[in-house]
Amino acid sequence: MLKRLKDFFGPTNKDLRRRLLFTIFALAIFSLGTNIVVPGAVKITKDLGFLELLNVMTGGGLKNFSIFALGVMPYITASILTQLLQMDIIPYFSELKEEGAAGRQKINKINRYIGIIFALLQGFVFSYAFLKGYGSMVVLKSALVLTGGTAFLLWLGDEITKKGIGNGLSLLILAGIVQGIPNTFITAFKDLILSGSHSTLAGISAFVLFTLTYIVILIGVIWVSEAERRIPIQYSNRTASSYRGEKTYLPVKLNSASVMPVIFASAIIGIPSLIAQVINKKSFTNFVENYISYYSVTGLILYVLLIYVFGYVYTRMAMNSDEMAENLDKDHAYVPGITPGENTSIFLKNTISRLTVVGTLALIILAVIPILFTNFSEMDKAVTIGGTGLLIVCGVCLETYKQFESSIASRNYTTSKRRRR
Repeated sequence: MLKRLKDFFGPTNKDLRRRLLFTIFALAIFSLGTNIVVPGAVKITKDLGFLELLNVMTGGGLKNFSIFALGVMPYITASILTQLLQMDIIPYFSELKEEGAAGRQKINKINRYIGIIFALLQGFVFSYAFLKGYGSMVVLKSALVLTGGTAFLLWLGDEITKKGIGNGLSLLILAGIVQGIPNTFITAFKDLILSGSHSTLAGISAFVLFTLTYIVILIGVIWVSEAERRIPIQYSNRTASSYRGEKTYLPVKLNSASVMPVIFASAIIGIPSLIAQVINKKSFTNFVENYISYYSVTGLILYVLLIYVFGYVYTRMAMNSDEMAENLDKDHAYVPGITPGENTSIFLKNTISRLTVVGTLALIILAVIPILFTNFSEMDKAVTIGGTGLLIVCGVCLETYKQFESSIASRNYTTSKRRRR
């Protein structure tokens, strides 16, 4: 780690330092935008319920009803939709998937158009739901501003990817989540120590316990993000001596679906809540709050079941055992003790299924912890422990660090090679 930092400040990495500064500058623009309220609107004071996940990802932008209130979630929703369509649902998307890099470029372009349409629809619904009594022109103007904010963030994310370090859209989500973490600890400190509801010793002990619990959950999140099953692979046209006896593995992550199942489940279970806010019928609103909202017992059970189902389905989409077995066969590779072809596909399918059960259960625990903490704790709802936000933060940080480390290593290798010549 220290060696990498020393190399980073070396003369050969000026370009890398410029990329890092550009990334920090772009994230600062995003942070500033989350505090600029849509003209004519006001901050939301009511409980956001299922929309709290979106609020966390936008750095409190939805609660502030800022110009970046929607974040990049419309684009992510569009990406999920096109991924589903690639599963032989619409032949055109299946063909694009098989075209390789050119097909991915076309799909990415389609995602942007669909994402802007989703942003316009979501912006109108949110404006109508939260700005009641402001008039139709204010609602329409707010929807257009929110759509423009999402379009700007998509452009900014592309610029970070091209001129900065890491994946731009992922880093924007990361910045939004990290932006709210200090407020969590400040609010916890006020509630436990400064509020006077506990004795000084009890308050300090509770705050220390809260901090230690947060750290333990953070370690667990990192373990879930990095845990993988390494399936040994051998090549029929290569000998072990060619690679100095090094073994080759096919890594399969414990949680291949990442946080997508939680996003899916939150979106599905949140639709009735959003409809209740739009139609404003007391009987329907009470039904949603008592039986469908994940702060109720039945709603929490439904939420858990949806996460499990979506976790299994999304993993099957991301890790197609038939394609994996086919690719191994093309590379003249095989799993020792397993016959290539159908048997390999069955073996991979069973392995992925077992890992999915454990990974999805871990994801469910991470998703449920903040809800239970909010229900049983007397602290402010802004104070949460763990959650999927930490999973996103750890995943993006680890991926960005690996890319950062790889860039330094490749530059140093190129420099030393030139010197030897």
